[in-house]
Amino acid sequence: MRGHEPRSSSSCAACKLLKRRCTPTCIFAPHFRSSDQITFAKVHKVFGASNVSKLLSEVPEEQRQETVNSLAYEADVRLKDPVYGCIGAIASLQKKMLELQHDIAVARNRLLAHNASGVNNNNNHVLSTLDDSPQLAAFLDLVPYSDLMLLDGSGLDAYLYDIGPPPFV
Repeated sequence: MRGHEPRSSSSCAACKLLKRRCTPTCIFAPHFRSSDQITFAKVHKVFGASNVSKLLSEVPEEQRQETVNSLAYEADVRLKDPVYGCIGAIASLQKKMLELQHDIAVARNRLLAHNASGVNNNNNHVLSTLDDSPQLAAFLDLVPYSDLMLLDGSGLDAYLYDIGPPPFV
């Protein structure tokens, strides 16, 4: 979405879709430019032009663009997932976050077990420099998830460590 750009002589996307004349006081014009017809069509299909007009008139002018951006995102997601909409996307991201937190816990336990065993070979030379837990925790907080999987010990399995069940069922 674009901000308040000077208007051309053409109608805004809302007035074009609704087949009406665009007035200089059109509430949609600053937010739905004539090139944003698909965006407005989605918002109109999900929320209705009348409801969006009422909503925008109640929102302070400095917050209208953010409101339009939110409505456009919600409409897009709602059309892709009519049952859950944005909540489905949020739930999916939360599930992924829990999976990653579980994987990090597994990796931390494997690293602690490896350090406790005193094994020091060339493949795990980084681990031998981390002698205590605060350094290990700081190291793991800086290492990207994909790099943690490279530190996987060959003979270590997650079920050997008491980290509890996976955080989701």
